[in-house]
Amino acid sequence: MLSKHIKNLGLIKFEKKKMSSIVKILVVDDDPDIIEILRYNLSLAGYQVKTASNGKEAVKKAKLFLPEIILLDIMMPEMDGIEACTQIKLLPSLKKTMIIFLSARSEDFTQIAAFDAGGDDYITKPVKPKILLRKIRSVVKRLHSFIDENTKIELGNIIIDRNEYLVKIDNNNINLPRKEFELFFLLASKSGKVFTRDEIMNKVWGTNVIVGDRTIDVHIRKLREKIGDLRFKTVKGVGYKFVQ
Repeated sequence: MLSKHIKNLGLIKFEKKKMSSIVKILVVDDDPDIIEILRYNLSLAGYQVKTASNGKEAVKKAKLFLPEIILLDIMMPEMDGIEACTQIKLLPSLKKTMIIFLSARSEDFTQIAAFDAGGDDYITKPVKPKILLRKIRSVVKRLHSFIDENTKIELGNIIIDRNEYLVKIDNNNINLPRKEFELFFLLASKSGKVFTRDEIMNKVWGTNVIVGDRTIDVHIRKLREKIGDLRFKTVKGVGYKFVQ
């Protein structure tokens, strides 16, 4: 019985909360036990959940379901999570969807590949449902608010519009995955200010984040490639700042 299996894993029940708008989550994994455990806990917490067993199915369901969050395994048959993420991020209707990768592999190169594909976060398996739910609540909170009251920043030839999740440089659109955008928005919101690594992690990823130590460095590297290497300065032992 599923309930007995869940009890044996030490999972706990969460009181279902009333939400003004139910957050939709797509869970994607080729392991049916993991699918059911995550579906059970997320549904019990009040989220609307759909599932898929491979990347190809995930892309199809995401187009119809339009989830706010996708929990996406990396190693899957037919289409892996990296390719699925790449395809999902190209869809305008899913531009604001948060993708959290799930993987038993914790190597830096795996995490870098996940972020390069447009992933917003990364959790190493085995996933602890209580910690996952705490992370999901943090993600939902960030979905409905942001680190700054401003929605638009203009710095010379650069325009950063949070309403559209759009960056323009010399009137040319620059497409950034969500986390790269939020990191850029944070740094640009106070040009010249040095943001510590802890500040960046807390404001962009949240206090309950579970990602590798190189997460910020990977995103800064991607921003340097797309925006300009000289725009982002490293303050050794402290953090980063954006300069005009």
